[in-house]
Amino acid sequence: MSTLLLYLPPGTPGPTTEFSYTLTADGHTATRQASAKATRLPDPGRTGEVVAVVPARALSWQRVTLPQGATTSAVRLRSVLEGLLEEQLLDEPAQLHFALEPNAQIGEPAWVAVCDRVWLRETLQLLESVGRSVGRIVPEFAPGASESREVYALGVPEEAQLVLTSSAVDQAVNVLPLNAATLALGMQSADPDQPVHVRAEPAVAGMTEKLLNRSVELSTASQRSLVAARGNWNLAQLEFSSTGRTRALRSVSGGLNAFLRAPQWRAARWALGIAIVTQIIGLNVAAYQERQSLVAKETGIRSTLQQTFPNVKVVVDAPVQMEREVVQLRQAAGSLSHRDLEPLLAAAGSALPANQVPSMVEFADSELKLTGVGLSNEELTNVNQRLRGDGFEARTQGQQLFIRAAEERRP
Repeated sequence: MSTLLLYLPPGTPGPTTEFSYTLTADGHTATRQASAKATRLPDPGRTGEVVAVVPARALSWQRVTLPQGATTSAVRLRSVLEGLLEEQLLDEPAQLHFALEPNAQIGEPAWVAVCDRVWLRETLQLLESVGRSVGRIVPEFAPGASESREVYALGVPEEAQLVLTSSAVDQAVNVLPLNAATLALGMQSADPDQPVHVRAEPAVAGMTEKLLNRSVELSTASQRSLVAARGNWNLAQLEFSSTGRTRALRSVSGGLNAFLRAPQWRAARWALGIAIVTQIIGLNVAAYQERQSLVAKETGIRSTLQQTFPNVKVVVDAPVQMEREVVQLRQAAGSLSHRDLEPLLAAAGSALPANQVPSMVEFADSELKLTGVGLSNEELTNVNQRLRGDGFEARTQGQQLFIRAAEERRP
């Protein structure tokens, strides 16, 4: 599944607004990255996903504790968050959008991401108008998302900013102007054994290296977008939330896509592929052995038939031909089989009740038909019990009784 990551620009969106975008097939590697107006953004495909990345400077982070009785209902939750944050915000709560930390628990501290509501709505509407509906909204940086303390220098020299992140879940993402004082603050670490990683965008890398007097690692918006999209935050809440079914489908699709393409799943993909190939080979070997066993049995039956009856030159159906040859031998020797008339008459005479005398007797296809014999179900059961001891079976049809050799006793 292809994913289009859009880095949302600040300011009022319009037809000339350009979006920095990253196109990825596995969520880890960029296949294309550039900037374009909304109408010229690439299409991630019918099964693809569009993810909006909110820049760090567009978000503020507030710590709240959800009170007892708070619900996930959009209307109720917004009212609760407005009440909790009213005194902490500079702008009117009605002008802001709130997004609660994933898996937030009642009575436990949780982060709330806050951004301009009108700006976000208008930006998403612009993208939707050109067929790029956003499925997820993720923050560029989130509290506790970093594996260590990290410092990012972003922007251009005239408006350079410093973003401070941490692996601690109780520390917010801080955005400060980039200068010597803020950089020195960012370099301070509570753990001396844990070094601070400094990264900078190309436009401010030289400025940052001059302030630090050492080299720094380069960081691009595309790289940060890929990392942000793999996080568990989703700012598409309250009025911007999508349906549960849509989120579930995207989650399953994204998980499957990650398994099929992500580098960390390469070993698992190889293992699964080897297991499937092994199973296919094993099934083919077993099928081949079964075919060989069947051929060997058929060959043995043909050989037995032709050795026993040398006059049989062509074998078509060995069991049927063998039965036919045995019958012919019996007839030639004058011996009787269960399928002949005399044994059938003798069996009928010994099994039928004394008061049942047939009015007509017929013999055809190794079956004896007695007309004028009417048996109840109980009488038929008794007749069959006596007949089975001699290797025969009976059935009725109206006033007719049919007797023939039982299947298991046929030669």
